[in-house]
Amino acid sequence: MNKLSTVPNEIIMNKIYFIRDQKVMLDRDIARLYGVETKVLKQSVKRNISRFPDDFMFEMNKAELENWRSQFVTSKSDSMGLRYSPFCFTEQGVAMLSSILKSERAIKMNIEIMRAFTRFRRILTENTDLRLAIEKLERKSDNHAKNIEVLFSYMDELGDKPDDKKLANSEKLKLRKLIGYKTPKKKKH
Repeated sequence: MNKLSTVPNEIIMNKIYFIRDQKVMLDRDIARLYGVETKVLKQSVKRNISRFPDDFMFEMNKAELENWRSQFVTSKSDSMGLRYSPFCFTEQGVAMLSSILKSERAIKMNIEIMRAFTRFRRILTENTDLRLAIEKLERKSDNHAKNIEVLFSYMDELGDKPDDKKLANSEKLKLRKLIGYKTPKKKKH
């Protein structure tokens, strides 16, 4: 029995894509990790299609395929090794693959892939928490800025001298002593 080499987490995590608002892995990437041909993996899935409902696996449509290809700089002849639309496996779909591909390598890689999905989910959750905390601070900051503006407008009103018209119209209003820094008057010699 051959000793299986481990695949770095980064390689697996870089094979997880967002398609149809879901984290998925493509059939060709999974096949490579499992050490089987993509054709063999797809045939096994087709023979067991009842195990793969739409939320476990779907086939990429033409528009999605073109969009996915456009994200990579490749020559036309390579076409990312894709002659047919790939199967996209969600986390549950990858877990289901372990029941149809039973080689030792497939089982070990399946465990690593499941761990990568878990790490990916944790990273997304941590980033979401961080984003929410930043948004909360921004809202507080906006409120503080508005409060400071109101405070300055009140201070401006306190510093203004009353209008002569306002004095004439209101007998209740008395001249008040202005507050704040006063400059001393220059003495005449």
